[in-house]
Amino acid sequence: MSEIFRLYGIVIAEFLAELLVFCAMFFRKLKRARGFWWKFPLSLLQLFAVGIPVAWFYSLFGVRYVSGRIVVYLFLFVAVILLSLWCFDEPFFALLFRCTLAYAAQNLVYKLFLIFWTAGEAYRIFDTWGEFFALYYRLIYYACFLVCAVAVYFCFVRGMNKRLEACRLDHRMLAITVFVLGVTVLLCSFEDVYFAQLSSVRENRFESSVHVVLRQTGNVFSVVCCVIVFLLAGKTVVANELSREVEYLKYAIRQSERQYRISKDTIDLINIKCHDIRYKLGMLAARGAPTLEDLNENISIYDSRIETGSPLLDVLLTEKSLFCEQNRISMSCMIDGEKLAFIEEGDLYCLFGNLVDNALEAVKNIAEPNRRIIDLVVKQKDGLLLVQEENYFDGVLEFEDGLPVTTKGDKDHHGFGMRSLRLIARKYGGEMSAFAKGDVFHLNIIFSEDNR
Repeated sequence: MSEIFRLYGIVIAEFLAELLVFCAMFFRKLKRARGFWWKFPLSLLQLFAVGIPVAWFYSLFGVRYVSGRIVVYLFLFVAVILLSLWCFDEPFFALLFRCTLAYAAQNLVYKLFLIFWTAGEAYRIFDTWGEFFALYYRLIYYACFLVCAVAVYFCFVRGMNKRLEACRLDHRMLAITVFVLGVTVLLCSFEDVYFAQLSSVRENRFESSVHVVLRQTGNVFSVVCCVIVFLLAGKTVVANELSREVEYLKYAIRQSERQYRISKDTIDLINIKCHDIRYKLGMLAARGAPTLEDLNENISIYDSRIETGSPLLDVLLTEKSLFCEQNRISMSCMIDGEKLAFIEEGDLYCLFGNLVDNALEAVKNIAEPNRRIIDLVVKQKDGLLLVQEENYFDGVLEFEDGLPVTTKGDKDHHGFGMRSLRLIARKYGGEMSAFAKGDVFHLNIIFSEDNR
C-alpha cells in the first residue's frame, strides 16, 4: 500500500498537477459552464481521487509494461477532457484541441528536464548529494518545471491563445496534431520502461555511454515532436484566421457591389432632381421672383460630382464628399481612375470604400477644423501605380503586423478594413504599408506595372 501511495505522489498526482497547469493556460479565456465555481473544485477532487486506483494499476502494469503505462496516461488524459466538458461550455473538439496542446506542453517540459538530468548523471554531478538526494532532486525538478513552463508560455501559449478565441477548428489538422502527440507518448512510454531497466543505481543513470546517447536521442526526438505539435497547431490557427478573413472579404466585396449599384442610382436620381429644381429656380428668377441664393447654394452641393475617370470611383467619392460636406471635413482627391481599370469593380469599391471610411472615422471627431483633412492621391510614377492616403488623427496609434490596431472596443468584429485593404492589394500583385508620423497617418499601396 505504501508503494501505491508513493507512486501516486510522484507519478500520478505530479503528472496531473503539471497537466492542469498547462490546461489553465489554454482554458483561461474559455466560456465557463453554469455552476463553474462549484464544479471546478469538485472536478479536481474527483480527478485526484481517481488517481489512487490508477496508481495501483500503475504499480502492477505501468512500471514494467509499456502497454500498462500507455493505458494509465491515456486514461488520465481522457479524464481531464471529460471534466473539462463538465466545467466549460465549449465544443468537444475545441477542448480536445486545447487538452492536446496542454499534454504536449507538459511532455515538452518533462523531456527538457530529462535532457538536463541525464547529462548530469552521465557526468556524475549528483553523486555527492548523499542522503539529501531525493530532496535535491525534487527541488531541481520543480525549479526546472517552473522555468520551462514560463518559457513555453511565452514561446507558444501566449501567442496562440490570442488567436484561438476566434479559431474554427480544422478537424484534419486536429487529427494530425493528436496523431503526432500520440506517437510521442508511445515512444516516451517505450523509452521510460526500457531505459529504466537499463539504468544502474537509479533511473537515468547508465554505465554505458551508448545508453546515454540513445536516451538523449529519444529525449531530443520527443522535444522535437512536441514542438511540431505546437507548429501544426499554430498553422491551424493561422490558416483558420486567414480563411475567416477571406470569407469576410468576399462578403464585403459582394456588399460593396450591391452598395455601388444603390449609390449610383441614388446619386444619379439626386442629381436629376437637383438639376430640375435649379432649372425651375432659374425660370422663377427670370420672371422677377425673389432670388433664392441659399437654396441654390444648398442644391449645388448635390449637383457637383467628383470626376476621376472611373465611373465607380466617381459614385463612391461623390457619396463620401456629401458626408464630408455635412461634417465639415475637407477631402482632396487627385485620382487618375483610368489607371485602376485592372481591378475588378467589387474589389475597387471595397478598397477605396474602406480606405476613405477609415480616414473619415479618424478625422470626424477632431475638434480643430484645420486638421479635419483627408488627402487621397492615385498617380503613376516610374512604372509604379501609387495609391496614397493621408489624414490627421487624435490619440496614439498602435501597430501590429504592420497594420494599425482598431481602436473600437469589439476587436473580434472590427479591424477587418485594413486587413481587407492588404488582401486586395496582394490579390493584384501589390503591397500596402502604413505608418504614423506625428499626428498624421500615412497609407501607401503600390502596384507594379508587371502585375497590371
